[in-house]
Amino acid sequence: MSTRTLTELPTTVDPLRWPDVARVPRVPLRAAVARRLLHRIARRRGIDVRLPDGRSLVPVPPGSPVLRLYRPETFCHRVGAGGLIGFGESYQAGDWDAPDLVGLLTVLAAAPEHLVPGWAQPLRRVYVQRPPAAERGSREQAKGNIARHYDLSNELFALFLDPTLTYSSAVFPTGADGCPLADRTGLAAAQRRKIDRLLDLARVGPGTRLLEIGTGWGELALRAAARGAEVVSLTLSEQQLALARRRIAAAGQSGRAEVRLCDYRAVTGQYDAVVSVEMIEAVGKEYWPSYFATLDRVLAPGGRVALQAITMPHERMVASGETYTWILKYVFPGGLIPSVRAIAETAERATTLRLTAAASFGPHYAETLRLWRERFTARGEEVAALGFDEVFRRMWRLYLAYSEAGFRTGYLDVRQLLLTREA
Repeated sequence: MSTRTLTELPTTVDPLRWPDVARVPRVPLRAAVARRLLHRIARRRGIDVRLPDGRSLVPVPPGSPVLRLYRPETFCHRVGAGGLIGFGESYQAGDWDAPDLVGLLTVLAAAPEHLVPGWAQPLRRVYVQRPPAAERGSREQAKGNIARHYDLSNELFALFLDPTLTYSSAVFPTGADGCPLADRTGLAAAQRRKIDRLLDLARVGPGTRLLEIGTGWGELALRAAARGAEVVSLTLSEQQLALARRRIAAAGQSGRAEVRLCDYRAVTGQYDAVVSVEMIEAVGKEYWPSYFATLDRVLAPGGRVALQAITMPHERMVASGETYTWILKYVFPGGLIPSVRAIAETAERATTLRLTAAASFGPHYAETLRLWRERFTARGEEVAALGFDEVFRRMWRLYLAYSEAGFRTGYLDVRQLLLTREA
């Protein structure tokens, strides 16, 4: 992308499909503030902002991450009007790009609360939006939220995921320095390693009555069934439901693993173990008590709950909890990434469950995302052939790169958590 000229970048955006990306707001005063902030961030963070004529906006050291501005005025108006949502929409529209998108976003993601100076903080109330009520994780809306992401196309996800179709952090082998040894050829094994660790945490074995909340494309259900467990797996994604059922039938495990189109709040029965992989992020803060109450209600005496969850520091969760972000608008509507403290406190308030163990492996998620991003980028023509336009493809690259940057800076983490009842 770094070698493209202005004329090679997207020049039109379908206003019917992408109305907020096609629309360029005109907010002169806010654009002036955004321009001033851009100068400040470039100096403070050492970002080489390149203008269309090749000049640098401010002097920076050699080797600084580069942000190429193709349409500076449009960029400033979008950011002035929408803050970080405008920043993302400006990338979707092709107003800017970066030779090393992850490197640039990693610099920006480090201590994001310091990006805006004190004098500009009052302006947050002008452009920071609250999540819309229509995207709450209620029973009526949760299925629609899930469909907007997971029902895009099974073929799309197959283009960049490994053969297990596992869409969550893998656990790689580690080197002598403790860093994950990640490569694409070993991604499937790393995903199975992650699943097996979670099943071990829940003590899933022969005869275990297992409930999975959030099926994905069925790999965990398959591995649990292969251990001899009796699996009920819940999903709200119709595309995932269909493919997971086909995979389970092809593996000869239909007698042990059942996939249901069912909201977690509607599940019935008693289970010796409950597992859920990176599903709590989609629940929404106001529904966390219902989520944990469900876990408590269906868990048999002596049972164990094993969760894999993306987390963020508690203070950042509180600060961002009522903010409508670019990720919520375009990628994961209705969700909120919890903190470990929020998980523990919600469980204590709403249930008899207590958080008894937590293992962190954030660097492994950064590497998982790197492998997904590289494969998605390399297969861009195949993504386009499925009907996904350039605005979508830029959106997806930004989502994967931004997420990777979050884990590389420690702004985000991922953990496997064990909840059990007090003795």
